[in-house]
Amino acid sequence: MEASGIEKAYRRGIWPLRRRLPVLRGADLTVRAGEVVGLVGENGSGKSTLMKILVGALAADAGTVSVAGRSGYCPQVPVVYERLTCDEHFELFGRAYRMPVDAERRARRGLYAELGFERYATTRADQLSGGTLAKLNLGLALLADPEVLLLDEPYAGFDWDTYVKFWDLVARRRADGGAVLIISHFVADEERFDRIVDLRDGLAVPR
Repeated sequence: MEASGIEKAYRRGIWPLRRRLPVLRGADLTVRAGEVVGLVGENGSGKSTLMKILVGALAADAGTVSVAGRSGYCPQVPVVYERLTCDEHFELFGRAYRMPVDAERRARRGLYAELGFERYATTRADQLSGGTLAKLNLGLALLADPEVLLLDEPYAGFDWDTYVKFWDLVARRRADGGAVLIISHFVADEERFDRIVDLRDGLAVPR
């Protein structure tokens, strides 16, 4: 995945006093196959804005993004349907990915086992704890086995056991040639990343 010259500004205030507030000022970012990259920055630095542009959920004012292969996106705030169970979410997303039914079910079983929340398969989203909801959010991003995985604060709410499982999963994806971008407010385990990039003053600066 490669992003070049990404610019984004928001308009704030009431006309005629509205002003343009630049958030991204030409950010460049590359994530190669078999690489885990961390993107860090202070609150309001534009991390989530950049992530939304990378996945196509938000249009950039300028710049280009190219992605080789299928991408999976885990947003900071889970996007789920309160009345649907975990199973029903996987079925819905599997159809959106145009996955064969058997392939979706195999992937679903594997993710339940890998992340340890199979006992909540028939539980509605509005009855899940924050940690289990985070597992569902991550599982949906992984369902179609994407070549590029984009994770925005993915382990918020995880207990220690799930946190370890998460990094085991990321390590396997790296070994299989996947590209992983992880956004975080701070990086606790720098040795788990191949590179860390700081987002400051609207630019992505290698650490």
